[in-house]
Amino acid sequence: MPDPERLSAEIVRALRAAGLRGVIQQGWAGLGARDDDMITVGDVPHALLFPRTAAVVHHAGAGTTGAVLRAGVPSVPVPVQFDAGFWAARLVALGAAPRAVPLRRLTAEALTPALRRAVTEPAHRNRAQVLARRLAEEDGVAPVLATLDRLAS
Repeated sequence: MPDPERLSAEIVRALRAAGLRGVIQQGWAGLGARDDDMITVGDVPHALLFPRTAAVVHHAGAGTTGAVLRAGVPSVPVPVQFDAGFWAARLVALGAAPRAVPLRRLTAEALTPALRRAVTEPAHRNRAQVLARRLAEEDGVAPVLATLDRLAS
């Protein structure tokens, strides 16, 4: 991240403009903010943190996308690299995110309306919760094992 201080300031401005408090994970980008309405954390298990949030702004990696879907909360994906554009587009197409905000265009002016929509439009939370229930009910290993058994026989 070429300028983590600037990016952190944009995120804080967006959160405040949307009327939200923030838990900012420092991560590889070196993000951070500390004030009465913002805290910075290091490594925190997504399964513990995400279900307790109004929404999650994230880099749209496959693992984080899976974690936010399992948490059942809306998100604002900020695709950064590799397959993140695909996962961000899937979240929007599935209705669990209002829109993606590409990192190179991440400003408070771009992030604020996406955050507002994620937390105020019930459709995003409802859809995220439906997807979380479906994922919890799915046995993802069984079809793979069945296919391996068919191939081995």
